[in-house]
Amino acid sequence: MDRRRLLLVAAALVATLGVVLVLLYVRGADARAERRFETVEVLRATAPIEAGETLDAAAAAGKVQLQPVPRGQLLAGAQTAADGLAGLVALTRIYPGEQIIADKFGGLAEAASPLQIPKGRLAISVNLTDPARVAGFVNPGSQIAVFVNGVDTAGQPFTRMLLDRVTVLGVGSTTPVSTTTTDDTGQQTTEQLPRTLLTIAVDQADAQKVLFASSTGEVAFALLTDTSSVRPGPGVTALNLFK
Repeated sequence: MDRRRLLLVAAALVATLGVVLVLLYVRGADARAERRFETVEVLRATAPIEAGETLDAAAAAGKVQLQPVPRGQLLAGAQTAADGLAGLVALTRIYPGEQIIADKFGGLAEAASPLQIPKGRLAISVNLTDPARVAGFVNPGSQIAVFVNGVDTAGQPFTRMLLDRVTVLGVGSTTPVSTTTTDDTGQQTTEQLPRTLLTIAVDQADAQKVLFASSTGEVAFALLTDTSSVRPGPGVTALNLFK
């Protein structure tokens, strides 16, 4: 009888211990789940923020909002208000959904410039159609020759090389431009031609030439390689076209 009673007491103790262990496990699991799903409200981008754009401007445009983020996914330096980065600009493009963190913002001097202008040169932009920029094959770093189609003082049209070798610094966004042409019968045709801003590195004298040529005639670029042969010349007119 004493042995049976001891067994019952032992079984009761084991059962009680099991219940206590289960309760402790459940409580720990609940705590882990709470920590896992606990959220913190931080600023996140709701629209693209471009490099060089201030956080103040982005916030004013509705590009950032306070949104909940699980604590386990919180990034170092995440911001809860725009005040901490007031006056600073984005150092790189920030995409929708990204957390706003301090490392991606800095002063104007720290913003990476898309143009690396060689020493002693300046950058100018020319608006060209796709054919005039070699159907879109001219890219930053390309070497190009600059040609101009114009009319001389005698009223005669000509085509002539203006600059023999120039470096392209940047290619801007393409926008369509309406162009109207008139045939021999007087009928007009309007078409949409894409135009792109191309930025080149030149000195002051060449900048003046390109700007004058683009305002009085039509400028076109020719893509060069290291072995391309180009040289100044009198150009082509109706008088020497077939010589």
